[in-house]
Amino acid sequence: MDTFDRYVLLLLVAIPFFGALALMLFPSDRPKLVPWFVVVLTTLTLGLSAYTFLAYDRDAAGFQFTNSFRWLPSLGASLDLGVDGISAPMVLLTGVVAFTGTLVSWKTSSNAKNFFVLLLLLVSGVYGTFVALDLLFFFFFYELAVLPMYLLIGVWGSSTDFKTFLRTKEYGALKLTLYLVAGSVLIWVALLAMWVEGGDLLGRLTFGMVDLQGVGYSEDFQKLFYPLLMVGFGVLAGMWPFHTWSPDGHVAAPTAVSMLHAGVLMKLGAYGILRIGMQMLPEGADAWAPVLIGLGAVNVIYGAVSAMAQRDLKYVVGYSSVSHMGYVLMGLGTIEVIGVSGATLQMFSHGIMTALFFVIVGMIYDRAHVRDIGVFEGIAKRMPFAAAIFAIAGLASLGLPGLSGFVAEFMVFVGAFRTYPVLGGLAVVGAALTAVYILRLIAKAFFGPLDPRWQTLTDATRLEMAAAAILVGFLFLWGLYPWYITSVINSSVTPLVRAMTGG
Repeated sequence: MDTFDRYVLLLLVAIPFFGALALMLFPSDRPKLVPWFVVVLTTLTLGLSAYTFLAYDRDAAGFQFTNSFRWLPSLGASLDLGVDGISAPMVLLTGVVAFTGTLVSWKTSSNAKNFFVLLLLLVSGVYGTFVALDLLFFFFFYELAVLPMYLLIGVWGSSTDFKTFLRTKEYGALKLTLYLVAGSVLIWVALLAMWVEGGDLLGRLTFGMVDLQGVGYSEDFQKLFYPLLMVGFGVLAGMWPFHTWSPDGHVAAPTAVSMLHAGVLMKLGAYGILRIGMQMLPEGADAWAPVLIGLGAVNVIYGAVSAMAQRDLKYVVGYSSVSHMGYVLMGLGTIEVIGVSGATLQMFSHGIMTALFFVIVGMIYDRAHVRDIGVFEGIAKRMPFAAAIFAIAGLASLGLPGLSGFVAEFMVFVGAFRTYPVLGGLAVVGAALTAVYILRLIAKAFFGPLDPRWQTLTDATRLEMAAAAILVGFLFLWGLYPWYITSVINSSVTPLVRAMTGG
C-alpha cells in the first residue's frame, strides 16, 4: 500500500473538518468566495470517495486503506481508519450527496459562511463514522455528524404552516436533537460495556473494533447489550416507533440538509447496527433478528400509509424515507447474504433517490414558496425538467426495473421470503402502496391543466440540473449494472454472515 492509500481516509475526514475551520476566517465582506471554496472542498472529497470505492480490492476483501494514529494508549484509544465492502459504498454515497447538496445551496443568502461551516463539520463527521475502526472515535464522529443538525434546521430551516397544522423549524430541530441524543445515550452505554468487558477478556483495554470483534463476548452479554445498539442506532435509522423526529426534521431542514439528513445521516443508524451490533455481537443479533425484521416490516407499511395521507411535499418524502428504511432493517434482520447485501445496496440507492427528491422539492418551494400538494396542478408545463426528474426518483422509489431501487428491494424480498415469508409478503404490499402514493402525487402536482397562479414558475438552473443529473446517473448505473457494487458489498457481507451463522 503506497503513501497516498495510507492517508486517503484521513484526508476524507480532515478536508471538510479543517475546511470548516478555515471558512471561519473568511472575511465577511467577501461572501461570494464562500460557495466557491466549499465546492472546491466537496469536489476534492468526491474525488477521494470515488477513488476509495473504485480502488477497493474485492478479491482481497477485508479492511483496506488502513492507518492508525495512537491517541490515549492507556485507554486503548487510537484513530484507526479503514474501509471494507460495506463502508466503501457509503463513503462514495457521502461524497456524491455532499457535492450535489453544495451545488443546490449555492445561493444560500442568509449567513452563508456559518451555514457551510456547520455543513462541512457534519460531512466530516459522516466520513469519520464510516471509516473509523475505533469505538471511541466512531462515537465521536457519529455525534459530530448529528449535532450540527440542530442549528442547520433551527436557523436556516423553514416552518410548515397550513390553516390547521403548524410545525415550526425550531420544533423540528429540537425534536430531532432530543430523539437522537436519547439514542446516543443507549449507544454509549453499550459501547462502554463492550470496552470494559472486552478489556477483561483480552487482559488489556482497547476500543479497537477488530480486536474486540474476536474476544468472544458471552451469549448473555450479547443478548443484553445488542438491543441497546439496535434501538440506539435504530432511532437515527428511522425505526418505528422512534421515527417521529424524522419527517418533522426533513420538512424543517433546508434543501442541502434534507439531502444529507435522509440521504446519508439515516444510513449511519443502519450502518451502526450492521458494523457494531451484528459484526461484534453476532449471537445477540441472531437472537433479536425477529424483532428487527418485524419492526422493519412495520416501518414499510406504516411509512407508506402515512405518506399517502400527507399534504406537504416534504412530508410525503419524509414518510417515504421511513418506509424505505424499513427495507434496510428487514434486510439486516434476515441474516442472509442476499438480504444483508440488499439492505446495504438499499442504503446507497435510497440515499441517492431521496436526495434527488429533495432537490426537486426544494426547487419547487424556492419558486412557489409553498409545498401544499393541494394547490399544485400542471406545473410540469412550467417546470418540465423538474417534473421529469421527480418522476425518475418516484419510479426508483416504487422499484421500477432498470433503476437501483428495484435491485435492492428484490434482494431484500428474496432474503425475507427465505427467512420470514409472511413479513416478506408485507414488504411487497409496502412496495405496492409506494406505487399508489408516488403515482398519485406525480399526477396531482405535475400534470393536468396549469393553475394560472404558477404561470411565472421557472425551471431548474444549470447548477440544479447538474446536481440532479449526477444523482440520476447513479440510479441508472446501479440499476442497469448492479454487479460491480454488489460484488464490493458481498466481499464483506458474505464472510460476516457466514461467521454469524456458522456456514
